[in-house]
Amino acid sequence: MKFSYKFSNLLGTVYRRGNIIFTPDGNSVISPVGNRISIHDLKSHKTSTLPIESRYNFVALDLSPNGNILVAINEQGDAFMISLVSQTVTHKYRFKRKVNAIKFSPDGKHFAVCKENNVFVFQAPGPFTGQYNGFVMERVFHNFYDETTCLDWSFDSKILAVGSKDMSIKLFSLGKWDNFKTYALGGHTDVIVACFFEHKSYDITTISRNGQACIWECSIDPDGLLPFQEPIPKKKQKPSHELQEDDVDLTKVIERSEEEISKHLNQLDIDDKEENEKNKKKEKMYYKRLARHYLADDVRKESKDAVLTAASYHKATKVLVAGFSTGAFFIYELPEVSLIHSLSVSDEKISSIALNSTGDWIALGCGGLGQLLVWEWQSETYVLKQQGHSNNMSCICYSPDGQIVVTGGEDGKVKLWNVTSGFCFVTFSEHLAPVTAVSFSGNKKFIVSASLDGTVRAYDIIRYRNFRTLTTPRPVQLSCVAVDSSGEFVAAGGQDVFEVFLWSVKTGRLLEILAGHEGPVWSVAFNPNVTSTILASVSWDKTLRIWDAIEKGSDHETIELSADGLCVTFKPDGEEVAVATLDGQITTFHVRTATQTGSIEGRNDLGSGRSDTDLVTAKKTLESKAFTSLCYSADGEYLLAGGQSKNVCIYNVKEGLLVKKFEVTQNRSFDAVDDFINRRKMTEFGNLNLIEEREENEGGNVAIRLPGVKKGDMAARSFKPEVRIYSLQFSPTGEAWAAATTEGLLIYSLNLGLVFDPWDLEVAITPDAIRQAIKDDQTNALVMAVKLNEAGIIQEVIENISVNDVELTLTNLGEKFAERLLIVIASALESSRHLEFYLVWAEHLLTIHGPKIKSQKNMPGLIALQKGLTRKYEELSKLCDFNTYTMQCILRASANRQALEKEKAKGNIEGENETSSSSDEDENIMMFNYD
Repeated sequence: MKFSYKFSNLLGTVYRRGNIIFTPDGNSVISPVGNRISIHDLKSHKTSTLPIESRYNFVALDLSPNGNILVAINEQGDAFMISLVSQTVTHKYRFKRKVNAIKFSPDGKHFAVCKENNVFVFQAPGPFTGQYNGFVMERVFHNFYDETTCLDWSFDSKILAVGSKDMSIKLFSLGKWDNFKTYALGGHTDVIVACFFEHKSYDITTISRNGQACIWECSIDPDGLLPFQEPIPKKKQKPSHELQEDDVDLTKVIERSEEEISKHLNQLDIDDKEENEKNKKKEKMYYKRLARHYLADDVRKESKDAVLTAASYHKATKVLVAGFSTGAFFIYELPEVSLIHSLSVSDEKISSIALNSTGDWIALGCGGLGQLLVWEWQSETYVLKQQGHSNNMSCICYSPDGQIVVTGGEDGKVKLWNVTSGFCFVTFSEHLAPVTAVSFSGNKKFIVSASLDGTVRAYDIIRYRNFRTLTTPRPVQLSCVAVDSSGEFVAAGGQDVFEVFLWSVKTGRLLEILAGHEGPVWSVAFNPNVTSTILASVSWDKTLRIWDAIEKGSDHETIELSADGLCVTFKPDGEEVAVATLDGQITTFHVRTATQTGSIEGRNDLGSGRSDTDLVTAKKTLESKAFTSLCYSADGEYLLAGGQSKNVCIYNVKEGLLVKKFEVTQNRSFDAVDDFINRRKMTEFGNLNLIEEREENEGGNVAIRLPGVKKGDMAARSFKPEVRIYSLQFSPTGEAWAAATTEGLLIYSLNLGLVFDPWDLEVAITPDAIRQAIKDDQTNALVMAVKLNEAGIIQEVIENISVNDVELTLTNLGEKFAERLLIVIASALESSRHLEFYLVWAEHLLTIHGPKIKSQKNMPGLIALQKGLTRKYEELSKLCDFNTYTMQCILRASANRQALEKEKAKGNIEGENETSSSSDEDENIMMFNYD
């Protein structure tokens, strides 16, 4: 098994804080998600996360006009210049203070940054400026009395407008202009939220937090800026006694004729007239306020405390979108500020608004709910509607084919995520309390979830409905749930009542109550073997109990543990069980003999950071850490473990050794990431991080945190959570694993092309030798390619073999080579265009070597093959359905046309009606073809 797992995607969280932006083509939305950045492709309906991680959460970002350079700045002022072509960080810069806004100029030559009460203008690297250093500062503007909040460039990138908390907007120019100097616009009575220049004009619209919108008109046209010219120094006249021979004497001028003097005077008059005309054109630039509008009046009818929190403006169509703290947004048309449309998204404030290049799509981000919406305002439809768990994600589970991940959260919701697209497509919100566990059935037809509200709910993932609600005789807080391999029985353990409950899915009846535990039942698991109904449960009473309730009722076998049991999981073959205990150990037991087969001491591998409230060191805190989630790999040889830390460990079960450790986050915005607290922050009164800097929140109310709350402060909604891994699971294909963490759902997958992992390699086996062997002996070439174990080489050999020779080639292939060839064909089926060709290979491979392939050892390959076939089937079925309906429509239109022509031949329809109906029919066909 390979261990070159790399971070591939972030699910479960679509938006946290900061500003969201559209790409120049308008088809993708770039959203900051904590200390990472996600790109949501609206055209192909996929989401991807850049492999870039900051030490703190991103709060400001902007994209260059050509879409190649992304500048992202985190909450500590660390700026990253990211190339979206290579998806790498090219330059870094430290502002050392909070940055409120960043904006590229329309020509792509500069970008401006708002920091404190200053504005910094940098040269953007690229062919426009000839500058390839990252952050080359060009200008700094200091004329503010408070923090700068927003900025905008004029269409020609000559003038920069900057808004501030001092309720003023100031205009600056990069170059020197004869009729323009730094200009200030006043009249607002609250913090400036946004300012926008008009299209091909210097007119400007400014918006403040209390909803005031001011329309300003510029006195000059876009061509009215005059370049600044340095005055020409006058030459000193020489005194008369110093005149030389070449100088002109005054006496000679007097001797000129009268005609020359008159011509000279006329020329002077013409020059004076031209100078006067230039002075008239040389008007100084000033602004006149045309109107003031109160946008908040529309929303304050329902809420008096509503304030404007975000705004965006599309200059070409003159459409203004304003978002408020109540979750409502309004669409206006400027300059009349006439209301076009209004909609309420949620009860949380709108943190960011963006418009795409055409002005049709509006992207809205709500930080409180982690919600991201893309709304098409003309058709009033959602292009994208995604929302993560508003509180921590507590549990996850893969579907049997690895295509879907189900998550449960402390917000009481159950969500289904498509691993390929990265989007949530179903949300179940029937639970009334936090969801503690979720599980998929073996046939992929339904999922079950347990909650602290005392119910286990079963959801049909075909019709997307809650078809069973399983309850207990008396109210019990359920902490865990499991489904057997046949999908007939469901078991759940109680947290306050120390019993295990067993239900039938078909009838919904409670079959058995398994009593015997003397502490909270924290984890249950069914044997994955189809022929077995054995159930294992662990509790805080330091016991592991193995039940066979279907066959023997309440009879069970008890195994004493070294400490409180936290998690139990079965090996894929059902012969072994692994248990994580409170002392940081992982112990394995044989199910039939109840004997211990191995032990792993994992406490030192967990690693532990020091929280801001800890009074002891991280080394001492480590003694209280333990693994809370376990999962076997698909082949059963390795164990994935995670718990109360930022590290995920992979152990070899047989040897009991640590194989690899993954650090899931470096985000210092979370608590307990660092092992040491900076001594500069330690005072005689404690840690300075615990001092709460309260700013006036939106709406004027300051939320005070509740003391002692650690699982998400419902009062303030702004807490510093501790890094923790709540749940882990390997993908059934073995190519990826997922972790439910404080950040969200992290997906780590294998990149087979990056690691050279040969198998039974010989000196004579090289890519050139393999290509040469294709011409001589195809079976030998395939064996050599499998030994080299390069997916690209194996695929090249397969595609050079004729379809007629596939059966003969696989017949001569050895069994051990056929097992490895299965995974390559499964991956090729998912990515290659030669669908029928690889289907022939898969059919002959399973027909010839299927009975000899060991099912358990090659289960990941078989599941990967099933996953690839299912995905291709879904893609092709949509295309085939579309083509079927299209053909039906064309045939129906053709039948109507033939019937109409028959009626024409009989003469039953008059000429005018015939021509009009036929023209209507032609028009309908043309419209259909156009659609």
